[in-house]
Amino acid sequence: MRKLKYAEHKLLKHTDFLNWKVDNNLHEVKIMRKYMIQKREDYTLYNKMSRETRDLANMIKNLDPKDPFRVEASGKLLEKLYTMGLIPTKWNLQLCNKVSASSFCRRRLPCVMVRNKMAPDLRSAVTFIEQGHVRVGVEAVKDPAFLVTRPLEDYVTWVDTSAIRKHVKQYNEERDDYDLSNC
Repeated sequence: MRKLKYAEHKLLKHTDFLNWKVDNNLHEVKIMRKYMIQKREDYTLYNKMSRETRDLANMIKNLDPKDPFRVEASGKLLEKLYTMGLIPTKWNLQLCNKVSASSFCRRRLPCVMVRNKMAPDLRSAVTFIEQGHVRVGVEAVKDPAFLVTRPLEDYVTWVDTSAIRKHVKQYNEERDDYDLSNC
């Protein structure tokens, strides 16, 4: 092996080949692929929110059990997490430790669509959303990272002008004669 030049030697002096820093992101890649997350920033945000939720729950648990603030704060936190759909019931503060990035991923619009049988798989659900076929409430949503809360879950539907909605109505024989004349 040749002798290193001065600049090469100076650069390599700062590099430790024995303790090489490795990104252990296999779990992150697995979750991103499982839930069809396109942006790494979304997963990072979910991970940060879940960590902050667990930290907040632990801070509330460390308070005196008879403190009225603890009762009020835990009630508000549990109500919020239940409304968001991150925990199954709002009666146990221990459930807050189970909130993870996957909990947030399961509340994304494509996952809700697959669960409601509006799409056969996540890939087609993401495609429908990006093409503008889906609305939540009164406004159309084109972002697959849209988080659907429990109250909004009932209002996920097709846009009125969507061709998919027309096909579904025709298949179910619910299409109106007025709709047939407007094709």
